[in-house]
Order: sequence, then structure tokens, then C-alpha cells
Amino acid sequence: MGAAFLPALAMAQETPAPAKQEVDLMHLFEAGGVMMPALAVLSVLTVVLILLYFLLLRRNAVVSDRFMNNAEALIRRNDFLGLIGYCHRRNESMARITQRALEFMTKNSGATFAEVRDVAEAEGSRQASMLTTRVAYLADIGAIAPMVGLLGTVIGMIKSFLHVSDGGFQGARQMAFAGGVSEALIATAAGLGIALPALVFYAYFRGKVQKLISDLEGASTHLIAILRAQVDRHAAPQAAAAQARRREDYPIPVPSHLTEDRPDLHGI
Repeated sequence: MGAAFLPALAMAQETPAPAKQEVDLMHLFEAGGVMMPALAVLSVLTVVLILLYFLLLRRNAVVSDRFMNNAEALIRRNDFLGLIGYCHRRNESMARITQRALEFMTKNSGATFAEVRDVAEAEGSRQASMLTTRVAYLADIGAIAPMVGLLGTVIGMIKSFLHVSDGGFQGARQMAFAGGVSEALIATAAGLGIALPALVFYAYFRGKVQKLISDLEGASTHLIAILRAQVDRHAAPQAAAAQARRREDYPIPVPSHLTEDRPDLHGI
């Protein structure tokens, strides 16, 4: 029996094991169908946006301690024009809010402080909307990429079924239909592979933007309060001086000496 199994054992040792087929990304890209170029563009755009948001969505790019300290010092010195020039040189959201409020206040001397606060709040809402809109692009990519991949899958399935209906697969070659389906599913896999990272980073950056907006609101309230206190402090001496001038122009009448009890005037 051992002699009978020796040839079979020798043949088994001589038979080479089937080589493992390596996954070639270029082959998968070509087999994914006509929608793969669009998915490639979306993937590159996702990577670029993620790197860009890591650079832009920082606290110093929205409101920095250096700007707040310098702005507070200039406000306390009543150097509003100098603060406007300083805001022009700073590329921060807080600088845009301060600049818009001070320009309105200096150009409209008769405006009330409530109107100045409304201008600052409007500019703050615009800056917050810009921050929120930036990260929304990742959510859009997360919604579009699976749809593009599904479209590529549907197109591939349609092509496979058209070949079957035309008799393109006969006999044992019908097994090739499974290969066509797998190639069509590559587009869906690519779309999901793009959408998942995009949505994950969108959730991360959305939370970061909410925190930055909260910091921006707190800094705006603090700076507007200091500006209000400084304007009121500067306006108080002016109001007192104006009141004193009015008293000098219209002196308080003094009692006349004719109203006193005068015996020589009793007969008149």
C-alpha cells in the first residue's frame, strides 16, 4: 500500500500550489466602469478639504488672544481709527466683526449703541454661517459619492444583462456573469469608501466649528461690552460740560429785592 501511495504523493508534491491573485488597484479602477473617474475626483477633493480644514479651522484663525489684548488696549485709549487699521491687517473672524462695528460707529456719529450692537451681531452671524458652510461640503460629498457608485453599479449590471439577453454568454461561459457583477460592485465599494471618511471627518469638524462659534460669540460680547463702557465713560464728561454750558446761558433767576417788605412802597 505504501508503494501504491508513493506516486500519488510525489505528484502532489510536484504539483505547484495555485498562485494567489494580487489585487491591482489600477485593474480595479479600470474594472469599475465609467463612473470611476468621477469617484477619483471626489476622493481627491475629500482629501484636499480635510487637509484644508485642519489648517483653517483653528482658534487663532477665528479669534486669537493677541488680537483681543491689542483691541482692548486700543479701545481703552479711544483709538478707534487705529483699531480699524489693525483689523484690516488681521485675517480673523473677530477682526471682521470689530471692523464692521467700528466703521459704522465712526461714520454715523448720531447712531445709538443699540444700532452698533446690531451691526456687530449681523456680521457675527455672517462669519458663523461661513464657518458652518465650509464643513458642509464634506457632508455633500458623503451623500453624493454612494450615489455615484450606485450609478456605476447599475450601469455595469445593465451591460451584463444585455450580454445575457443577446446570447453573449453560452453554456459554461454564463459563469462569467458573476465576474461582471463583481466588477459592477466595485463602483459601489469605491463610493462607500469615499463617503465613510468624508462623513466621519464632517462630524469631527462640525463639532469643532460649533466650539469656535461659541468662542467667537463670547469674544464679541466681551469686546462690545468694553466698547460700550468706554463710550459711556467718554460721553459722561461731555454731557456734564454741556449741562454746565446750558446753565450759564440760562442762569437761575434770583429773587428780586423789590419783593421785600419796603415801607416806602406800601403806598404805591
